[in-house]
Amino acid sequence: MGGCHSYPSATKADSQTLQPSDISCEKLGINNNNLEERPYLQQQFVCQQIPHTDMFALTALPPGIDKAEWLASNTVAFFKHINLFSSALSEFCTPSTCPTACGPDNTVYVWTDDHGRKLKCSAPLYFDYAMSYIQELLTDEDVFPTKAGAVFPTGFVFLVQKVFLLFFRTLAHIYWSHYRQTLALGLHPHLNTLFAHLTLFCRQHSLLEPEDTEPLQDLITALGQHGWT
Repeated sequence: MGGCHSYPSATKADSQTLQPSDISCEKLGINNNNLEERPYLQQQFVCQQIPHTDMFALTALPPGIDKAEWLASNTVAFFKHINLFSSALSEFCTPSTCPTACGPDNTVYVWTDDHGRKLKCSAPLYFDYAMSYIQELLTDEDVFPTKAGAVFPTGFVFLVQKVFLLFFRTLAHIYWSHYRQTLALGLHPHLNTLFAHLTLFCRQHSLLEPEDTEPLQDLITALGQHGWT
């Protein structure tokens, strides 16, 4: 999952070049792992995180810092962390194990091309498209300028919101379809910390709507009980 690379075992439909002119999701009653329970909500797992992490200090806009600059730098940082984390689980997320990109509550994420056509692709292809799209934005000087005095484009916040929606969906798929592998690798404290950081950052800077985060609202609530979000 994730990472800017191709999957040779993908179908012809998966290999189509897409542009995320729109990002949509549907509830189609599909669950890749046929899980009824949600192990990520179990007390012994939900309480674990990376020690000594002050989430509020990590997410709050520092005094004197331009908000667009703060959003941009954090977008780059989240991209690196989420791409690295999903790459660690890539061997478990294949077109055969994850024929759809799904999250909790049987939510299926569908990619939409420039012509408004919805493509139901496998999870690794969906998130490959997502990460490739984000990487293209981050390396575009007209969108994420790096030179002193450069101006961020009109609609920059809207683009950041789309990027963080894709970040959220990447982590939602991991929690829903690959949490057992995450546990086996001992990565669940890292996953909890990353998700809590993302959730709090989005809430503080109004990047996601309640309907976007609803599939993992139970986890957000559980983490909040530990003072993380």
